[in-house]
Amino acid sequence: MTRPIEQAATGTIFGVALNYHSQLDHKLAEFREAPYKAPPTKPVLFIKTPNTRNRHEGSVVFPASCERLQPGPSIGVVIGKKASRVKKDGVLSYVAGLTIVNEFSLPEDSFYRPAVKAKCRDGFCPMGPELVELADIADPDQLVLKLYVNGELRQEGSTADWVRSIQELLVDITEFMTLNEGDVLITGTPGGRVDVKPGDQVTVEVSGLGSLTNTIVAE
Repeated sequence: MTRPIEQAATGTIFGVALNYHSQLDHKLAEFREAPYKAPPTKPVLFIKTPNTRNRHEGSVVFPASCERLQPGPSIGVVIGKKASRVKKDGVLSYVAGLTIVNEFSLPEDSFYRPAVKAKCRDGFCPMGPELVELADIADPDQLVLKLYVNGELRQEGSTADWVRSIQELLVDITEFMTLNEGDVLITGTPGGRVDVKPGDQVTVEVSGLGSLTNTIVAE
């Protein structure tokens, strides 16, 4: 069963950085150096503020003051009911369903402290077009994500490469923070982010969830 994402994803949008081995492993040597000295042991979170909300077929503005812009194919977990200190058994009962997210960002220097200026520009978080209930998804841990720019495949990954599953993320996060109905948890982006430019058409395709398309326009 599906429904328009605007009806379901009405709350706060939280992102998880470094949740794909293809991205984390590439950074391990850097994380062992100062100032980090060790890779993260818990989910690295950031927020996509309300002004970042965007939709299927909406335009994403390339800021005039910036040189580069990167899409971030991802899967959004939409919370279906209040979740606080949940246990792993039965944790998926707190999930209303999944949707496609394209988590746009300017290139980042720090993954431990994602920059608000890089993440929270207007329209930098297209979602949708629909919420797909978990019952209609064969295996959330085996979904394939593909990013197309002007019809050309530019990035690909699988949720089999997740560092933490949906269950593990919800257990870790709700240990210290309550998630409410309508909140969205962006589960990360595979390694290999690419640059896009004004005029590009960007599509995220996820097996079982459909596709999300946006056009990049100059400011």
